[in-house]
Amino acid sequence: MGRQATAYWLREPGLGEIRPVTLPDPGPDDVVVRALRSGVSRGTELLVFRGGVPPSQYAAMRAPFQDGDFPGPVKYGYLSVGVVDEGPQHLRGRTVFCLYPHQDTYVVPASAVTVVPDGIPADRAVLAGTVETAVNALWDAPPLVGDRIAVVGAGMVGCCVARLASLCAGTTVTLVDALQSRADVAARLGVGFALPAEAEGGCDLVVHTSATSEGLQRSLELLAPEGVVLDLSWYGDQDVRLSLGGAFHSQRLAIRASQVGAVAPARRSSRTHAQRLALALELLRDPAFDVLVTGTSRFEELPRVMSEMSSGRLSGLCHTIAYSGE
Repeated sequence: MGRQATAYWLREPGLGEIRPVTLPDPGPDDVVVRALRSGVSRGTELLVFRGGVPPSQYAAMRAPFQDGDFPGPVKYGYLSVGVVDEGPQHLRGRTVFCLYPHQDTYVVPASAVTVVPDGIPADRAVLAGTVETAVNALWDAPPLVGDRIAVVGAGMVGCCVARLASLCAGTTVTLVDALQSRADVAARLGVGFALPAEAEGGCDLVVHTSATSEGLQRSLELLAPEGVVLDLSWYGDQDVRLSLGGAFHSQRLAIRASQVGAVAPARRSSRTHAQRLALALELLRDPAFDVLVTGTSRFEELPRVMSEMSSGRLSGLCHTIAYSGE
């Protein structure tokens, strides 16, 4: 009988549960990780919770250590931080990040974990996967010195993009969101804020992360002639409606997709996935990212937490899950 652990599973869309799991015996090149914190993605993970992954994307949307299949039962997630209890000597006792679902203990190849730099707290480190997405986006459409940039959608990904884009010399970055409360978040990230109707146009680059047709339409409207909307949204099975009869053609506007599953073409020959993730963790030395961690619940509460997040009763940005092994 192998050692036991517990994991969060989506039994069926809208219904999650904590289940016992049996861990495999670790091999010489494996690590045993005791979870400290995991993070819930309000975009992709809630879309999975609602059963919104279209069948055509079942294979493409598999997480690295996913068990089961969409729409369920499925063990899904990818923002985990823990401590290596067993494994190669250089990793024992180190805090690591792993693209693993919500589980209190797990066994993975040592190559699947990335050491969290000293001084970065575990609850901030769960943002590594989100910051990695932002890094990849800014490799896809790098901001230039002095650019006017709008980020439409002030969720986890949008906020990370805005913070990183603001670090480019001379840029003016504005977070655009329908929630006035996101203005305080923007201020702490060192960027501007505007409601959609009040945002100024003439932007050199617009990054869209709201996962709504309205957000994408407004993103196009904010562009300067020949500008680009970089779309990071994952819409799942939702229809997207756009009106392209206005300035889209006359001003030669463009919409470009970005997705973290592959390293951006501009860096694909010089950066690996592991190097990109290590960079994201280094960037998390910046304490400004702490504003994105807006709540914590115990692991055993996760089924209720997912339901409340999906219904909108539990708001915020990154909700973290704390484990008893902390």
